[in-house]
Amino acid sequence: MRKGFAYGGIAASIVMILFGVGSIAAGALGINEVRDSLAQENITATPDANEIPGVDLTPGQTINTGSEAKEFAKVMRHHTLDATQGLTYAEMGRFQSADNPSDPRGTNDEAAAAKDEQGNPVANGQRDIWVTETALTTALNTSFMAEAVGVFAIIMGVALILTGIGFLVLTLGALGAGPVARRTSAPEGEPQPTA
Repeated sequence: MRKGFAYGGIAASIVMILFGVGSIAAGALGINEVRDSLAQENITATPDANEIPGVDLTPGQTINTGSEAKEFAKVMRHHTLDATQGLTYAEMGRFQSADNPSDPRGTNDEAAAAKDEQGNPVANGQRDIWVTETALTTALNTSFMAEAVGVFAIIMGVALILTGIGFLVLTLGALGAGPVARRTSAPEGEPQPTA
């Protein structure tokens, strides 16, 4: 019965090691996929990238890692805030204001909105900049997150392998086949244990 548990321990240790190897492979594959996908987009940092506070990119730098994608998302947000005079999407009205069509604040009041030839309110085009920016920066930030998940999978794989090896050593020791084998008899010169 005891040997059955020991062999079960060996099997569990091997499975744990195999899961660790699989986790490392999946993490590496995920990181490579993120980097290949970013490289296909041919994104390069803007000429002012190194002038934007909190951004760690150099002008013309190719964006091909998750962390670089996250930095470039900051650049895009900075440019979008510049284009909308510091206003976020939620701070802008849905329509152009009839009084001041160039004001990015716009209006949500259809009666106060600029009208097209058919009399319909004109959409606030500057607000649409945020729609595009949000879609693109979400993709960039997702690349960062996907790469981070890949790194986490590799770390967990290493932990699983080490844990599996540790359990295997303990199990083999319990079977009497490893370096931590229990002593079944006393060394020469010492009294034998009594029952």
